[in-house]
Amino acid sequence: MSDPRSARPVRTAKRTRSTSESTVEVEVNLDGTGRSDISTSVPFFDHMLTAFAKHSLTDLTVRATGDTHIDAHHTVEDIAIVLGQAIREALGDKSGIGRYGDALVPLDEALAQAVVDISGRPFLVHDGEPVGFEMHLIGGHFTGSLVRHVFEAISFNAALTVHVRVLGGRDPHHIAEAEFKAFARAFRQAKSPDPLVEGIPSTKGAL
Repeated sequence: MSDPRSARPVRTAKRTRSTSESTVEVEVNLDGTGRSDISTSVPFFDHMLTAFAKHSLTDLTVRATGDTHIDAHHTVEDIAIVLGQAIREALGDKSGIGRYGDALVPLDEALAQAVVDISGRPFLVHDGEPVGFEMHLIGGHFTGSLVRHVFEAISFNAALTVHVRVLGGRDPHHIAEAEFKAFARAFRQAKSPDPLVEGIPSTKGAL
């Protein structure tokens, strides 16, 4: 199926995952406008995924339920796994993309940088969060430690190389949101078609 405006393949995917801990359904359109319909049962994560969709210009639908009465960890991580799988599928052979993206995003006192390479080689470097951030409860459900888990699960399941650095910040909400928005903006650049690129943007001929 092709987009008649550009004769490029429409980059969409729908993936599901069901375990004893969660049930997840994710649908992505990498060539969207940032529309989202998110229901994860973890309100702060809804907020972060909505921000990711908006700032990456990815249309995103997420429906998930899980054992959040025990901990939000299982549901959040499983959603990130499925999102990564959907992104990888939607990217297809990666022909004609820019491949690399880099973004610095402030949110009041917080500042985060993200660099994304749609490399086919899963890797995450994540640092700079202040001491104790990982223990902080944001919005009553979402612990700071889950930020890294999300980026890790997306990176490994989408086969992305991702570097995320917190350069400053005090408020845990602001820090987490700056990280997600920076990742979104970097991913937006990396996934976008580059009119100067012919074929796969790698000397190997595959990503």
